[in-house]
Amino acid sequence: MTIKKLEKKLLKQMGQAIEDYNMIQKGDRIMVCVSGGKDSLTLLRLLHLASVRSNNRFEVFSFTLDQKQPGWDDAALRDWMAKNHYAYEIYEKDTYSVVLKKTQPGKAYCSMCSRMRRGTIYEYAEEHGYNKIALGHHREDLITSLLMSVCYSGEIRSMPPKMISDNNKNIVVRPLVYCAEEEIAEYAAAMKFPIIPCSLCGSQEGRTRQKMKQLIHGLAADNPDVPAVMLNALGNIQISQLMDKRRWDFEHLEDRLVTDETTIMPISVDEAVCGDSDDILQL
Repeated sequence: MTIKKLEKKLLKQMGQAIEDYNMIQKGDRIMVCVSGGKDSLTLLRLLHLASVRSNNRFEVFSFTLDQKQPGWDDAALRDWMAKNHYAYEIYEKDTYSVVLKKTQPGKAYCSMCSRMRRGTIYEYAEEHGYNKIALGHHREDLITSLLMSVCYSGEIRSMPPKMISDNNKNIVVRPLVYCAEEEIAEYAAAMKFPIIPCSLCGSQEGRTRQKMKQLIHGLAADNPDVPAVMLNALGNIQISQLMDKRRWDFEHLEDRLVTDETTIMPISVDEAVCGDSDDILQL
């Protein structure tokens, strides 16, 4: 696939996700969190293209956190930002030494590193008036998180396309949720993005997330539709077919049977949903 065709496909998928989950409105000031990886750089590029094509109905700003990891070199990233006339800031804050200090030997750094990074991102967005925070998570990130939650946390959960930030001050969006990681990687390589490797995460082999990704890749090798089907499952939850007593009234199902002289038949799934569903967040 040529770069133009691939870019067009990714833009279409991103646009569909934005429309489906009402991610962006006119006048939004969007802070794209650019880690220096393929996903966030792809997101920044695509959102800028979308902004230009919308006659700048929304603003895009790039925020990169320099956590003072050994070997961090953002010179190429700065040159690339300037060359493309992107508004950006590379914000310096030494969270690396704190992560090393507080993480127990043998434990993964990711959880602690992620919490500290999120806190800094939320504070910066609030202080500078950005009402939307855009993250570069893609399809494989969502389905990998689902498997991790099921296998290791005992919960059915993942990464929502749109959510309220932990401090309740911003909306977090993930416009690439329909995009496949393989195609993002192909696009990033073709565009020669200035990738900055994460030495902190990459230094720990055998991480749980990598195991889950390998499992998905193995399933996809036998059936390429598996990742797309898994993503679809996240938006197609059948509450009555699970075991959550908080969401489904198992105790009183007998009271809702419809009877006559010859038949006893259960209510339909649609009619039996317990509780009111939350309205879609409108800004």
